[in-house]
Amino acid sequence: MFKDPNQIEDFFGLSQNGKQPLKDSVKKNGLATKIRLLPKILSKKERYLILAFTLIILGSIIALPFTIYYHYTTAAPDYGGRLTEGIVGEPHSINPLLSQINDADRDLVSLIYSGLLQYNPEGKLVPDLAKSYDISSDGLTYTFSLNENAKWHDLKPITADDVVFTIRTAQNPDYGSLQRINWQGVDVEKVNDHTVSFKLKNKYAQFLNNLTLGILPQHIWEQVKPINFSLSEYNVKPIGSGPYMFRKYKKDALGRIRSYELASFKEFYNSRPYINEIEIKFYDSEDEMISEYNHNAIQGMAYVSPRNLTKVKFKQRLNIHEMKLPRYFGVFFNDNQNKLLADKNIRLAMNYATNKEELVSKILNGKGSEVYSPLIEGVLDIPRDVKKYSFNLDQAKTILTNSGWGNPDEKGILSKGNQKLAIKVTTSTWPELTEVAHLIKEQWAKAGIDITVESLPTSQLQASIKERSYQALLFGEILNIDPDPFSLWHSSQKKDPGLNLSIYENKTADKLLEEARQTINPLERIKKYDDFQKIAIEDAPAVFLYTPVYLYAQSRDVNNFKNTIISMPSDRFSDVEHWYIETERVFD
Repeated sequence: MFKDPNQIEDFFGLSQNGKQPLKDSVKKNGLATKIRLLPKILSKKERYLILAFTLIILGSIIALPFTIYYHYTTAAPDYGGRLTEGIVGEPHSINPLLSQINDADRDLVSLIYSGLLQYNPEGKLVPDLAKSYDISSDGLTYTFSLNENAKWHDLKPITADDVVFTIRTAQNPDYGSLQRINWQGVDVEKVNDHTVSFKLKNKYAQFLNNLTLGILPQHIWEQVKPINFSLSEYNVKPIGSGPYMFRKYKKDALGRIRSYELASFKEFYNSRPYINEIEIKFYDSEDEMISEYNHNAIQGMAYVSPRNLTKVKFKQRLNIHEMKLPRYFGVFFNDNQNKLLADKNIRLAMNYATNKEELVSKILNGKGSEVYSPLIEGVLDIPRDVKKYSFNLDQAKTILTNSGWGNPDEKGILSKGNQKLAIKVTTSTWPELTEVAHLIKEQWAKAGIDITVESLPTSQLQASIKERSYQALLFGEILNIDPDPFSLWHSSQKKDPGLNLSIYENKTADKLLEEARQTINPLERIKKYDDFQKIAIEDAPAVFLYTPVYLYAQSRDVNNFKNTIISMPSDRFSDVEHWYIETERVFD
């Protein structure tokens, strides 16, 4: 290190004969002085090495307590954070009794209200407002014990009176609830302040599904008359008992609600939600919503169609959750509006002329599967050895020819006498369904069927469904995880508020649907549903198309999302109180 012996002598203060001890040198000249002289003696490289070693030692000393801390602690959920999510649509009635056909309403109801039961992330029914329940041996009486700590967002206690009030309101036709069909033949009674019983006139295997209905606060709604029920301010400024409570909404210049801000309900009976605030923003189209995400206006999106995934930027900020949803899309025929559809041969020809594989490939980018039955796979363990109207254009043409349809015009459209083979298909303005409609139009045209596509905005489409004023309806139907297809296919449900969209009527099918919902044994019930699906497929009241995978684009900032199957899109919030953004370190 020292290049010249004289430097050593000068630095340590040694005599020329080297006899003076080092400690005497330090005393005489001072250690601080020696250290100050050291840089002049060391080379530049040596000085850098000493500095590096010094920094390493200091860094190790500083890092040691942090290393010990992180070694003996783990990250745990903490309160805080804000989540902003976009959805296509606009809320109208944030009311459990009025929200059945609007995803925006259902999403907010799911966050703001609670039912006696709820679906957990695995799709199983578990207690929610109820802490427990009991079913009588004859399967006709269901008794629920309520959580004594449950409160409304205005901090008033929840009692059996609220449950009784909600169910009786749903049953009363003056209130116009679409839930009425689910509560016919059910007597609800208060046993005590925290116990309520439901007595059924007939066994109903899927009755527990109904208990996910959000409960209304009696002290808020009992003053609202039936004529004002759908117009009440509480439909847009709701008071519920769910994990999040209404804070405020924002409107645009046209008076449309553009966003809802919700705050965590700290007195929530299950546990205080970790995320402090959730804001739901509403958009007119999926393209608009994706654009807003791409410009950092929202963190996540309720649903992204498979074809639009390519438009989404910054995918590294998202978790794209693929969930099973018991929903399928189909074309439902209404022969009251077009007598051609009363001809089974025409319905069969349209089934054979439909290339479902092309629909799944082109429209869903493979994120879905073909459907051939009113009871889709993955919902019930029903045998799948049923008749399938697989794509066969030649078969479709042969059926029509044998039925007397011919004389193709310049576009290949068939006719019989003076009547053309023409049908109007009504659907939503939602781009995915509009694309499906036009692709089906191309497919059916090859068989000689002239299709006119009518795309309606939500309000007009709902009116058309209510009045059954369509000829053929391209639409989706949602089943429960434990489905009861009664309201979708029984002849008593041909008129609103029933959802028999095909105006389907078959006495044998009716009887099977009636018996199945009263059959508690699941194996016997499955057998009846298998018999029903075979009859419905044979009658061809619709063209069953596909079931899509539900793609939920959630911000990566959110942790602890566990859902794998949902009964409807709003069920993605079923475990929302356990989601978290912020974390804290806790000792193991």
